[in-house]
Amino acid sequence: MDLVGKSGHIRTVPVPDWVRSELNDWLIAAGIDRGKLFRRVNKVGKAWGEGITEKAVWHIVKDSARVTGIATLAPHDLRRTCARLCHASGGELDQIQFLLGHVSVQTTERYLGCKQRIRSAVNDRMASNRVLKWFHCFVEE
Repeated sequence: MDLVGKSGHIRTVPVPDWVRSELNDWLIAAGIDRGKLFRRVNKVGKAWGEGITEKAVWHIVKDSARVTGIATLAPHDLRRTCARLCHASGGELDQIQFLLGHVSVQTTERYLGCKQRIRSAVNDRMASNRVLKWFHCFVEE
């Protein structure tokens, strides 16, 4: 899905099929064929206007948090949580970087609370005999 982000940059954001389906249902029901996805809804349930403000998103998140018993929650907390859940589920750092639209991998690392470990890099564990034998099969040919 293509979205307009900071400074008007357009970027493609991967979304699960079920999310795309829900969004398509909303767009059809609201009669939206261009512009912002989320709009104000009047008292009779009709979408109107050209979008909602950042302040409206803030209030929606705060109200939802209060209803569910979460004392403090900001919209950006949801973004960080998404990144951390992707990482905990085995998501690769570069894919999480792409999802979040970060230019720098260091920004993504800050979100995740992790840094690349140079002294104990993930590829240090590749030195097992099995991996070396496999590698030599390709080198010797």
